[in-house]
Amino acid sequence: MNMSTQLLYNDFPTFLRKYFPYKVQKISLNAGFTCPNRDGTKGWGGCTYCNNQTFNPDYCRTEKSITTQLEEGKCFFAHKYPEMKYLAYFQAYTNTYAELEGLKRKYEEALTVDGVVGLVIGTRPDCMPESLLRYLEELNKYTFLMVEYGIESTCDETLKRINRGHTYADTVEAVQRTAACGILTGGHIILGLPGETHDTMVAQAEILSDLPLATLKIHQLQLIRGTRMAHEYDEAPDGFHLFNKVEEYIDLVIDYVEHLRPDIVVERFVSQSPKDLLIAPDWGLRNYEFVARLQKRMKERGAYQGKKYRDSEKRIIFADDKLTTE
Repeated sequence: MNMSTQLLYNDFPTFLRKYFPYKVQKISLNAGFTCPNRDGTKGWGGCTYCNNQTFNPDYCRTEKSITTQLEEGKCFFAHKYPEMKYLAYFQAYTNTYAELEGLKRKYEEALTVDGVVGLVIGTRPDCMPESLLRYLEELNKYTFLMVEYGIESTCDETLKRINRGHTYADTVEAVQRTAACGILTGGHIILGLPGETHDTMVAQAEILSDLPLATLKIHQLQLIRGTRMAHEYDEAPDGFHLFNKVEEYIDLVIDYVEHLRPDIVVERFVSQSPKDLLIAPDWGLRNYEFVARLQKRMKERGAYQGKKYRDSEKRIIFADDKLTTE
């Protein structure tokens, strides 16, 4: 059902319509990469919360070629929208962590697959060498390209605790360098990391707003079986604050978004992990159900993105905007 509504936040489908006159869908890829905090370059074991099985679809396996994964992904989605086009989403682990020539082959193989109209490359802020950035700057001239950095937190103490192996200063440098090349630059953050409070998380929104980010993914912390963080929780559960009540998380997200720069596109609010891997929180909600609850609560509170952001003029312009949503 179509309905005219006040634009409460910048959403990703509206953002994509600025670039494509047709529906586009990301297809996740596992291109066989690792991370510098897994292979010993910076550390071992990876991020304490990470189990890549939580976001790899069934078609997404390293023994399959890039082309095969994309073709199987297309089959997965095509039944719904046969005319849909696709973005090859290099998602698993650090997708810029390899020799330049090997990276070029993987990216360019993806772009040769019929129906693929662009790339989204997920990576770490400390894994964007200048030679690769120069290549991506050229690639960006003839295809849709977005680089998405795992930021996770703006607090160095938190980053150290979760074994990220980089600092927030690394994030600032990488995002600024990438955006300066004219490349759409996105970020990913996790709300609820141990040691962070409601106030520090909300303050993070203003800090991130100073970066030239085009998009932002917001995810709740999830405890996943087999991770170091799950073990830490077993040992000392009082050191964690999990959002077991979805209403509490929704109110935090609204507070966060109200302090976020109005033009940043909020791509996601939640992450969904497989039931057999998820320890907590388990809300039993699909993404669209969560978004419906979020929008309802935002209307109840009279909230919208940027309402409390420091630039009041932008807030007024944004609040008066209107759009049509499905």
